[in-house]
Amino acid sequence: RQGMSRAAIVGAGLIGRAWAISFARSGFDVALFDQDGTAADRALGFIDSVLDDLHANDLLNGNAPDAVRKRITPVTSLKTALDGTVHVQENAPEQLDIKKALYAELDSLAAPDTVLSSSTSALLPSHIFNGLPGARRCLVVHPINPPYLVPAVEVVPSPWTEPSVMERTAKLMRDIGQAPIFM
Repeated sequence: RQGMSRAAIVGAGLIGRAWAISFARSGFDVALFDQDGTAADRALGFIDSVLDDLHANDLLNGNAPDAVRKRITPVTSLKTALDGTVHVQENAPEQLDIKKALYAELDSLAAPDTVLSSSTSALLPSHIFNGLPGARRCLVVHPINPPYLVPAVEVVPSPWTEPSVMERTAKLMRDIGQAPIFM
């Protein structure tokens, strides 16, 4: 599956960098974007610091650390991050106004079939996606952190999320080693 799938991680803090590892070790090419221009480099520093330990504990799905690392590419624009992606995992600050503005941008830039998911733990999906033209493809995918160590993830629809998006996301989560729990 290497090179066949691309995911965008939007927000390169603690959760974003953990998601980047989870997707990359499963063969996804990962575009890592953060509004803060220095966050992606900090995230890569963290990732570099844990890959050998994850490999030593057989937590890289049989991949060498450098193979996983090569799949993660920092990008400087949201448009570039979304190019060719099948899944967006957003990890922005837990503030409704920030998330609503970000989803308006994600919805306008991402291909129509790209799933847009939030790692939020505090905000309701109906509040984030309300009024969004592409709300049908949006949902919450909240990990137990860090997802590369704890393989349980809550999959939470909004009132507008299409069932096929729930199914695709659950399959994707299983493909990257997660155990989806439907809310």
